[in-house]
Amino acid sequence: MILNMTGSPSPELSDTQNCNHTEAWEWVYFIQPVYMSIICILGVIGNALVLFVLCFMKGHCSVADIYLGNLAAADLLMMCCLPFWVITVIHKFNWFFGKPMCRLVNLIIGMNYYCSVLFLMLVCLDRYLVLASPMSMGMLRGATQAKTICGVIWIAGFMLSLPALLFRVVEFLPDIEAEACYLSYPHDVWRLRFNMIANVLGFLIPVPLVCYCSYHIIKVLSNKQVRKFSAVNTERKATVLVLTVLFVFILCWLPFQICMFLDTLYYFKVISGCSWIHGLDIGTQLSTYLGYTNSSLNPFLYVIVGKHFRQRAKRVFTHVLNCVSRGVFPAHRINSSVSPPESYWIVN
Repeated sequence: MILNMTGSPSPELSDTQNCNHTEAWEWVYFIQPVYMSIICILGVIGNALVLFVLCFMKGHCSVADIYLGNLAAADLLMMCCLPFWVITVIHKFNWFFGKPMCRLVNLIIGMNYYCSVLFLMLVCLDRYLVLASPMSMGMLRGATQAKTICGVIWIAGFMLSLPALLFRVVEFLPDIEAEACYLSYPHDVWRLRFNMIANVLGFLIPVPLVCYCSYHIIKVLSNKQVRKFSAVNTERKATVLVLTVLFVFILCWLPFQICMFLDTLYYFKVISGCSWIHGLDIGTQLSTYLGYTNSSLNPFLYVIVGKHFRQRAKRVFTHVLNCVSRGVFPAHRINSSVSPPESYWIVN
């Protein structure tokens, strides 16, 4: 599946090298639908609840809330697209939803990856500005600026995922005997370009920046004199969640990045042979599913690591249940009483 995020086994590789490994894909038809169905259900429920809590809670909305809310929205959109691929894999990669849906579904999936990494990068940068460079907070950290930046990221994610709109086709592939939805690049240079963009903009630039910010954040939090201030302790709780979400993101998407890099090496004929072709097909398939898992894990990280997010969610659902029991629709949002410190919200 050297075909960009989601798709059938790569026709280019199989035809070029005459490597027939169709039998090896039988396990995919059994395992993948079950696995993707599980992460889809968990991801839809989890991210929908996060957005519900964010939207229903009245009060101050921090910059980190805005970024993480957009991250949850991107994850929810992507999770809603997975059922199309579950049905497709069950029918051995036969696509029944037409070319427009083939392009739209994979456009959204591609946007999720780029938007996720950029939103997480912004959350980490936000923590860095709060803890390691507080003098820079005033000009760079505001709700209006954060919303504008999020809009730019959504547009950038769309532009970076344009190959799904331009080159996704639905055609019969003899190798897998299926009417498949896959990327048909007009030239291999396009595949190389996608791989390099995914590696550079989706990993090589954000990850070092995240590591730099994380290093200075941890350095500040480990300072005994700084830890005496209660405000810093509050920020520390927020930062623990942010760093946990970042670590899980890197863990989930690093294998996919490695497969993209290996595919680039294949393009330059640094590696070749049926074993590599087979390994890249299967490896990209598995690493893509692992990357999708990240979108279903984030909401549970908020609950597990975020003490104050649990409290916030409890207040929201308690209010909703009370309204339901009285037969009253909860038309208004919950007032969060006294305006708390900025980081006392979802990221805690």
